[in-house]
Amino acid sequence: MSILQDTYRHKGLRKKLLELLRTKGITDEAVLTAMNNIPRHFFMDSALDNIAYEDRAFPIDADQTISQPYTVAYQTQLLQLKPNDKVLEIGTGSIYQATVLAELGTKVFTIERQKKLFDKTKQYIFKDKYPNLKFFYGDGFEGLPTFAPFDKVLITAAAPIIPPKLIAQLKTGGMMVIPLGEGETQQMLRLTKKADGSYSEELFENFSFVPMLKGKNA
Repeated sequence: MSILQDTYRHKGLRKKLLELLRTKGITDEAVLTAMNNIPRHFFMDSALDNIAYEDRAFPIDADQTISQPYTVAYQTQLLQLKPNDKVLEIGTGSIYQATVLAELGTKVFTIERQKKLFDKTKQYIFKDKYPNLKFFYGDGFEGLPTFAPFDKVLITAAAPIIPPKLIAQLKTGGMMVIPLGEGETQQMLRLTKKADGSYSEELFENFSFVPMLKGKNA
C-alpha cells in the first residue's frame, strides 16, 4: 500500500465540495467541518483519486458503496449529534461515515455484515486518532444489545422495515435516521423514541441505498 497523502489539491477539492453541500442545504457547520477534516480519498481505491471529491457514490468491495458526500452530510445533520452521544451505525462499509461520526466527538459502535469489509477495519488508518470508534461483525437487524441503550442510531442501507430490535436499543428521546423502502429509492425518516416505547416519525427526502440484509455474509 502506498503512503497516503492529503495534498493541497485534495484540500482544495474538499473545500469546493463543502461549498456545494452548503448550496444543497447542509447547514450544520460542525458536520461540514468534520467532513473538511477527513480525506475522503483515503477511503477509496487510489485509481479514483482524481474524482474522489465529486458528489457521488462509488463502488467498494462486496458490492457495496461509499455514500455520496451529500448523503453522508444529510444523514449526519438529521441526527443532531452532541459530543459524547453514543451512536450505533448499521453498515460500516468504507468506514467514511463512521469516521465523520467519530470526528464529531461521538462514541461510535458500527456493525458490518460483510466479512470482507469487516476484515479491512483491522487496517483502519485512523485507529489511534479515533479510539471512540469500535467495529463489530454482525447482523445489523440485531444491533448491539450488550452496549445499548444508544442516543442515536444511523442506518446506512435501505431498510425494508423499521427494525424493532434497534428501536428497543434506543434511549427514550433518542433518534434513529433510516432510509426506508425496498424499491429503487427510499424515503429518509427520522424517528424519535417516546417514553412508552413507541416513536414519532418525520419524513424527509428520497435517496437510493444498497439494501439492508439480514444475517452475516462470510
